[in-house]
Amino acid sequence: MSKLPTKPDILDWIAANPTLTSKRDIAKAFGIKGAARIDLKRLLKELEHEGHLEKRKKTYRDPDRLPPVTVLQMKAADENGDQFAQPLEWHGEGVEPTVLFVPRATDPALGDGDRILARLQVVHEADHNYEARLIRRIGASPLKVVGIFRKGAEGGRILPIDKGSDKEWTVAPDATHGAQDGELVEAEQAGPRATRMGLPRARIVMRLGDPTAPRAVSLIAIHQHGIPDDFPEKVLAEADAMKPAGLKGRTDLRELPLVTIDPSDARDHDDACFAEPDEDPKNQGGHVIWVAIADVAHYVRPGSELDREARKRGNSSYFPDRVVPMLPDRLSGDLCSLHEGVPRACLAVRMVIDAEGNKKSHKFVRGLMRSPASLNYQEVQAAFDGEPNDKTGPLLEPVIQPLYAAYAALRDARARREPLDLDLPERKVVLSDEGKVTSVNFVERLDAHKLIEEFMILANVCAAETLIAKRTPLLFRVHEEPPADKLESLRETADAAGLTLAKGRF
Repeated sequence: MSKLPTKPDILDWIAANPTLTSKRDIAKAFGIKGAARIDLKRLLKELEHEGHLEKRKKTYRDPDRLPPVTVLQMKAADENGDQFAQPLEWHGEGVEPTVLFVPRATDPALGDGDRILARLQVVHEADHNYEARLIRRIGASPLKVVGIFRKGAEGGRILPIDKGSDKEWTVAPDATHGAQDGELVEAEQAGPRATRMGLPRARIVMRLGDPTAPRAVSLIAIHQHGIPDDFPEKVLAEADAMKPAGLKGRTDLRELPLVTIDPSDARDHDDACFAEPDEDPKNQGGHVIWVAIADVAHYVRPGSELDREARKRGNSSYFPDRVVPMLPDRLSGDLCSLHEGVPRACLAVRMVIDAEGNKKSHKFVRGLMRSPASLNYQEVQAAFDGEPNDKTGPLLEPVIQPLYAAYAALRDARARREPLDLDLPERKVVLSDEGKVTSVNFVERLDAHKLIEEFMILANVCAAETLIAKRTPLLFRVHEEPPADKLESLRETADAAGLTLAKGRF
């Protein structure tokens, strides 16, 4: 009777032979015949249930590895001229692999959005996991265009809004979407040029109105910078299917009065805080500070459609009249926003400081919180200064005053460290209902702003210490050392002002 391979043997063989992954191939490789095939089938089924293998039709493959032949979507060339591609189907649990396209001299030029069938080779480079070689081009995603529509006798043209571009597009009579002459429009490529020397064809998909209107500026900026402003259907479907998190596996923080403090025009609420005197007799005058943030990771799982789209965007983009979010509104404006009176999943840290503002301990928990109030900086500061309103009045003694007491300890500790304090004024652009700029005002910097800043800095220190202790790879955002010539210029300026700065000070 043939000796049955172990599970690691099977996984190693599939990794080494990605094109021979049917049950018959595996049985042949290990010399398994007759009744032993039943035991092999059981092993493969167990590996599938354990998540080590994924069955596609009659073949098996590692779910965290791309198949040797797959469909890719090309990206634009980077600053080094390298062109990477994104797998259209990725079902693995980990981070989506990075694929470098390796062109041959005979390959056609490929642009951003082109789809190709490619043969992959596993590599172990610092910036990519696979190298792809073209088998054939199979199409492209429609290219988006934003421009000014000029009506003609039949259809019309779209003129570029970018002064650096002279590329125009022709629009057929049945593809104008009812656009009027001079309107700002969004269109998509509608096919190849009608003639070899003709203009490329486009189909208008949205009328954006008067191009001179103030709100059109944001639309133009979004297009010119290539910011994706809509979500693929599969991403929206995944977000819409999400349900609010329950208490299972979480610490119940719903009775802890974690309040959100944001600008008065905040569109969402990402973090909340609470503080109280430490009742530990060994920490007289100390404070307990809680900082909670929305538990986005509960919803955005590695390798999911949401994760892939979020990594493509990198961050939300803010404009005076709109936000282009990193995540669909179901998450960014709902499940991952700490709304008043609504249970929300959170990641929270409990921090203990002494009377001098020195951190003594901290602990992270995944919790379920329910904020009693969504406050803004101005009303929190007014309440502390003796002018509470109907909302902050009941919170003044139990919530707001303890927040400021804890902040005072952190502020004193900061002063003892003598950090560089760049108190630069922030400006706010005020728009009318029509989107016109009515004023540019300085934003008054209140102690309420500094309170939140100090709490968040402390929470980030705790996060860094925890990740270091767990030996988890992480990135620190630090300031580069200034160039030597800049330091010398500073020293000369100081000398002119009668100050002496020794070279060893820097």
